Amino acid sequence: MTQDTVRPSGPVAPAAPAADWSLVLPLKPLALAKSRLAPYAGPHRAELALSFALDTVTAALATPGVSRVLVVTRDATAGARLAELGAVVVADEPGGGLNRALAHGASAALALAPRTPLAALSADLPALRPTELARVLGAVPTDGRAFLADSPGLGTTLLASTPGRPLSPAFGDGSRARHAAGGALELRLPDVESVRRDVDTGADLGEAAVLGLGPYTRALFARLDRC
Repeated sequence: MTQDTVRPSGPVAPAAPAADWSLVLPLKPLALAKSRLAPYAGPHRAELALSFALDTVTAALATPGVSRVLVVTRDATAGARLAELGAVVVADEPGGGLNRALAHGASAALALAPRTPLAALSADLPALRPTELARVLGAVPTDGRAFLADSPGLGTTLLASTPGRPLSPAFGDGSRARHAAGGALELRLPDVESVRRDVDTGADLGEAAVLGLGPYTRALFARLDRC
């Protein structure tokens, strides 16, 4: 959500049990989402933003250890489509901004499952692979907060907290530094690029396509590529 991966130099904390995760994804109203994709997608920008979310939620729900996916949005069209996939749709607080929306979603997740681990995940990961997401969640320490940087190494695509620890999201430009400064452990894992490759530009989408797009984005990408 707007470095090369290296192996940790010190001992790695034990992983949290890979079960019963709640994931919270934020999604802007489609008419406002992914404005930087306008030069590439033109009138299909909103449709592309929805396809990213559909593929992200589909992969997240297929991830071992994930029990529920909550999407925080006030977009009725997107909410209906994502609910059909099995997501729990949480009405956004209008004007609250990204981090307030995530905090709102985290509260809803804790109301559903108060003693389970929780993670905020970008909704624009169209190449997301369940096996890679499971690897990231399995690397979260048993007590504390952890995050995964995006592909450019400046932002964050995932922030996780274990039961009893606040999520304290600080997403936005430069969030990698803010999450680290706030005491969250950076997860430095190899071979999880599908969890790191969020999409804001046409170039980002091309890189995601190399990784392998999910079915919703793949179908739309093929149409745009022929235009």
